[in-house]
Amino acid sequence: MAKEKTLEDLFYDTLKDIYFAERQILRALPKMARAAQSSELKAGFQKHLEETEAQVERLQQVFEKIGKRAQGKTCEAIQGIIAEGEEIIEEFKGTTALDAGLISAAQAVEHYEIARYGTLKTWAATLGLKDVVSLLDQTLQEETSTDKKLSQLATTAANQKAKAA
Repeated sequence: MAKEKTLEDLFYDTLKDIYFAERQILRALPKMARAAQSSELKAGFQKHLEETEAQVERLQQVFEKIGKRAQGKTCEAIQGIIAEGEEIIEEFKGTTALDAGLISAAQAVEHYEIARYGTLKTWAATLGLKDVVSLLDQTLQEETSTDKKLSQLATTAANQKAKAA
């Protein structure tokens, strides 16, 4: 008979998922930065690349704290979201709508990460992993902040530029 799956198993499985996702995001962000037209958006992607590197390190600490090897598990959701971003780059290259599209793709990534980190943080608290909660919360706050900055860039510049053309 199969072993009963627990919240700890689900936590570990989801941790592997977001670890894979973050590593994929590390590869996608430089492409997005190169494609961005506005210097502000380019800088935003560069800053988030640095944050993502720190987030991967934090995830490695979480694995260590739960006594597991840091490893990823293929995350088809993030692969799909990144593929959509790559399609936007291809289809809107050289147009005034490109930055608005890049922001929408980046926000899809952020919303996925916010959902994952929020869930992991809640599960970590339920499992009594207080030091893990703080690591996950730090990343959750960064992801939420990035999402707000992207919204601001969209509403103050990129969307209007795309509309005006």
